[in-house]
Amino acid sequence: MVFAVAIVLLVLGTLAFHFLSPWFFTPIASNWEMVDQTVNVTFWVTGIVFVVVNLFMAYSVFRFRHRKGNTAHYEPENKKLEWWLTIVTSVGIAAMLAPGLSVWAKFVTPPPTASVVEVLGQQWNWSYRLPGKDGALGATDPRLISLANPFGIDPKDPKGQDDVLIGNPELHLPVDHDVRMAMRSIDVNHQFAVPQFRMKMDLVAGMITSFWFKTTQVGSYDALCEQLCGLAHFAMRGRVVVEPDEQYQKWLAQQPTFAQVKEEVAGDVVAGKALYSVCSACHGDQAQGNRDLNAPKLNGQAGWYLARQLRNFKSGLRGASERDTNAKAMLPFAQTLADDTAIKNVVAYINSLPEVRPQQTVSGNPERGKAIYDNCVACHGIKGQGIWATNAPRLADMSDWYLRHQLQNFKDGIRGSKDDRLDFYGAQMASMARALRSQQAIDDVIDYLHNL
Repeated sequence: MVFAVAIVLLVLGTLAFHFLSPWFFTPIASNWEMVDQTVNVTFWVTGIVFVVVNLFMAYSVFRFRHRKGNTAHYEPENKKLEWWLTIVTSVGIAAMLAPGLSVWAKFVTPPPTASVVEVLGQQWNWSYRLPGKDGALGATDPRLISLANPFGIDPKDPKGQDDVLIGNPELHLPVDHDVRMAMRSIDVNHQFAVPQFRMKMDLVAGMITSFWFKTTQVGSYDALCEQLCGLAHFAMRGRVVVEPDEQYQKWLAQQPTFAQVKEEVAGDVVAGKALYSVCSACHGDQAQGNRDLNAPKLNGQAGWYLARQLRNFKSGLRGASERDTNAKAMLPFAQTLADDTAIKNVVAYINSLPEVRPQQTVSGNPERGKAIYDNCVACHGIKGQGIWATNAPRLADMSDWYLRHQLQNFKDGIRGSKDDRLDFYGAQMASMARALRSQQAIDDVIDYLHNL
């Protein structure tokens, strides 16, 4: 009797949670209302089966409960019941599969007018490629992927010269526009998903998968990886911004083409030396850093990372938090670098300086730190050397006091805050830094890094 009541209460509680729950579909922002309708059909079919089966089980438990003097009736077969179960089950399965197959056929068949956007997935970052004026994407080859050519575009293919490269996880699209998403991965399986668009698709290395949708609502929507792609899977976030065509065209005009990227010249060390004179007062004449002035060591750090941080300081992305006083002190100095050429020049000079090993100032337990650093290896490398493909800077032989301070900033939300919606890499690091449970854990991992 108690068991039967418990089953009935379970059914009632499940129905109440479904109909009264505040968690359901996000407001739709694409043309795929059919996806919602298909999911609703599945809910109704499975919901009815759930209610009927469980109520029947509760009835059976009550009706055929043990009573003194009663004996069970054994019936090994009932062909009539088996036919009914087969027919009803088949109808239910068909009711769920047929709409889904119909929607899927439309989902992967774009209209001829749809423009193409390539989505490139890698641990743990999204980037995008758009066709130029010729309306076609150039050929790619994974063997051509490098720091200078992260998309692996074939330089011999003329169609790829005007391809527009979006080297960060934020994609802009015009509203009321048909878009075909062509997706590929350069490492493991990923899945690109935007809940408001009701779209998701796996990215499989060696394949190009695709679907299409129409943007219908202006807004900013999170892009997620919904395939378990590795340690930092949960932090692989991006954004799709849907905006009026005029704003979209302004954004598009600011993005570089493959030809422009190829034509970029390397930084000028001589010009960079003159620019660095402003920096030397804090960071030292050899870029060795100065703890008393809260200036970290720069020599030995990857040029791509230094350039990105300088651009972030110039744009105000770094130093956005009022609590990050040290970063705010850097803002006016970054403004002395007039343009991207100046940034490349000063970085070239820094990279030309002989490296100076910094003095250790943070003490911990390196053995415990080694176990903690196992969580960091996938991005920063087994020797803390940094890996450009995962957007992870060098950690070994850098200022340990600075690393300690920055890890605490990430833990405290001073860097990588959810309010800094453009700081994708900072947000990733903030998520990972929460694994450091205490100040002692931070000291331990930094002590281990110093020994690499």
